Amino acid sequence: MEKGNKWTVADLAQAAKAIQEGELVAFPTETVYGLGADATNDTAVKQVYAAKGRPSDNPLIVHIASQDDLAPFVAEISVSAKQLMDHFWPGPLTLIFDIQEGSLPSSTTGGLTTCAFRMPDNKATLGLIETSGKVLVGPSANTSGKPSPTTAEHVLHDLEDNIAGVIDDGQTTVGLESTVLDMTVNPPMILRPGAITPDDLMTVIPEVVMDDHLVSESSQPKAPGMKYRHYAPEVPVYMIDYAVQNWQSAIEWATSEGKKIGLLCSESIAKPYLEEVDDVYYLSKESDVKSSMHQLFSGLRYFDNQNESIDIVFVETFADEGIGMAYMNRVRKSASQRYYR
Repeated sequence: MEKGNKWTVADLAQAAKAIQEGELVAFPTETVYGLGADATNDTAVKQVYAAKGRPSDNPLIVHIASQDDLAPFVAEISVSAKQLMDHFWPGPLTLIFDIQEGSLPSSTTGGLTTCAFRMPDNKATLGLIETSGKVLVGPSANTSGKPSPTTAEHVLHDLEDNIAGVIDDGQTTVGLESTVLDMTVNPPMILRPGAITPDDLMTVIPEVVMDDHLVSESSQPKAPGMKYRHYAPEVPVYMIDYAVQNWQSAIEWATSEGKKIGLLCSESIAKPYLEEVDDVYYLSKESDVKSSMHQLFSGLRYFDNQNESIDIVFVETFADEGIGMAYMNRVRKSASQRYYR
């Protein structure tokens, strides 16, 4: 099969055949586009790591189409886990379980005795899983470390020569990866924040805790997206503290250094500085965190493609609460934790 096909929902049979034959197929979800392969096929999964340039100790999320798909892999599902699945699946919640020994290749689990599972809220991808008869690994369909893809065009930009094709279902609706909740500890622990917040989870189960640490580049993570530098464009990114709003000072400093400046922020923030900067990507109209979360990866990708005309990007921040936790988690990593001070 030729590489880099752009399929529609009408082409699911073709995409499913590629999966069955051990090829890579990128698929849409409500969060970001995933890079799909048969999760039980060790050779196919290793191709995912190779295509992304991703370290093989980084575990992958297995995407399923029904709760019954867990049975061959997960020995025990707690009452709390069942309640969460009933309430949030399909949706942007990933749950980590202990798995039955030998049920998945170590390439899928990163060599761990646990594995992450989720049921995406996208009819095309649920149809792909059902039609292929395979559960799918699905890391973000981008070159490792770069901003995650929220359109089929983003996928093809990074991976066109390495995949059988991508199912194009338009721009994703959430824009950031799923919340990852570790169900192997008590109380359950959020390893990666997403659109489903701790408060959302605690409407269903009594308690969750947040894992606040980031994993160093030499350490093995238990879930995707836990390392320090991630989602980063080639252009250096600096955060502007929402509580300080020192945009003018940052722009004056960058100008004095002879840098060409990009802003990644709301229209209302950028408006006073349009004559002083070289490019702007708007995240929202009036500093809305939900809209900004939806547009963040597209904005980071935009500036990644402007690395010859922009030297530095200043990005808007929000309070680290509610869905702002997910936004700030990605922004901190894209900026390698750097604030303009």
